[in-house]
Amino acid sequence: MSTAVVVGSGPNGLAAAVHLARNGVDVQVLEAADEIGGGTRSGEYTLPGLIHDHCSAFHPVGAGSPFLSSLGLERHGLRWLTAPIDCAHPLDGGEAALLYRSLDDTVAGLGADGPRWRSLMSDIVGGMSDLTDELMQPIVHLPRHPVRLAAFGARALLPATVTAQWLRTRAGRALYGGVAAHAYRRLDRPAGSAVGLMIAATGHVHGWPVAEGGSSAIATALAADLVEHGGRIHTGVTVRSPSDLPAADVVLLDTAPGAVLEIFGSAVPDRIARAYRRFRHAPGAFKLDIAIEGAIPWTNPDCARAATVHVSGDYREIVAAERDVTVGRMPERPFVILGQQYVADPSRSDGTHNPVYAYAHVPAGYTGDATDAIVRQIERYAPGFRDRIRMVRSTDPKGLQSGNANLVGGDVVGGSNDAVQLLARPRVGLDPYSTGIPGVYICSASTPPGAGAHGMGGYNAARSALRRLR
Repeated sequence: MSTAVVVGSGPNGLAAAVHLARNGVDVQVLEAADEIGGGTRSGEYTLPGLIHDHCSAFHPVGAGSPFLSSLGLERHGLRWLTAPIDCAHPLDGGEAALLYRSLDDTVAGLGADGPRWRSLMSDIVGGMSDLTDELMQPIVHLPRHPVRLAAFGARALLPATVTAQWLRTRAGRALYGGVAAHAYRRLDRPAGSAVGLMIAATGHVHGWPVAEGGSSAIATALAADLVEHGGRIHTGVTVRSPSDLPAADVVLLDTAPGAVLEIFGSAVPDRIARAYRRFRHAPGAFKLDIAIEGAIPWTNPDCARAATVHVSGDYREIVAAERDVTVGRMPERPFVILGQQYVADPSRSDGTHNPVYAYAHVPAGYTGDATDAIVRQIERYAPGFRDRIRMVRSTDPKGLQSGNANLVGGDVVGGSNDAVQLLARPRVGLDPYSTGIPGVYICSASTPPGAGAHGMGGYNAARSALRRLR
């Protein structure tokens, strides 16, 4: 029987292990932490009984993942839950732009910008199955839907600031700017539209669900499937060199490119090592886990019906904040993503207290304290929020990285989503998962198709490993 070792138990590492095990490979997963899951961990980080997500929290691409959806993980307890509104974007003055799973409902709520939102999204939404098939693969492949891919690509390669000009209202531009900012990059650069268009359109197909009981349910379900097919998981095992690895026919690394070099050193061919050293990480995140009494007192009551809220001002403010963090300046009003997952999943609360998840985009490796800046942004649209806080746990970029080595400098998206790395991550090559060392592959969010608890990077890398084994 062929053997494999997977280093790291994030969703990509577990997905790789599951695919190998389901194809008859004897698989071991080695995880440095004491619990599995990587970015999909959850826990009682503030008050007892309140469940907070560690990193990954909202899962449009997870629910839409071709690989995860093929596994029947519901039999292992994975259940996707959605709120009445997927994402709200409050504005000064009490207005809010609302993103619903229903394209029609979103269009109706955007008023004068409704027809333009439909024009921007409808063909992407209608062709989502074909696009997902194309975009969840390495960029270099023979397209099966070339017309659909080309139509999307023509828009995706535009700066988000150009795409935003298609929308005319303050609400429409803010809603688009909020989803575009998930790319963690300047919005006035080429290919700035790609991530925003895909996240918004995916939401119109699958919603922006949360995992019942916390994002850890994703890792728990994948681990159960792995064990069901004969795989094993070992926690508390740190891999620093090849001598820390059991003998195996193939090794898959759910790590950042820099960690590949740290483990294998000069064994990595020079041309690939140079590419890994040039790999650029995204700006960082500063995260708050907050316990509040009751619900958030939003000025606009529709915000209380959304699991995700972009607390970030109008479109111009978002553009300025993302430009600042990209060049290393901390904005006075940062882009903040807030999660009130309890709206979709009441099991995360204890009845009187609710868990709030919030993080700001900050410069990579930021060493200041963004706690007050984040709370001020929330208070701006929910006066009285500060008075409802019962406990806050702040985690800066260094703390995020110490809790998960893949979050280099607080980078929660696995590397910069600039135009080059969108097309070639972590390097240019026919098989971007190959490290150049025979039988050794990288399968983290630093590989195609990038960030998200979809497992496709792991699945794709496992397919490459299986071709070698066969």
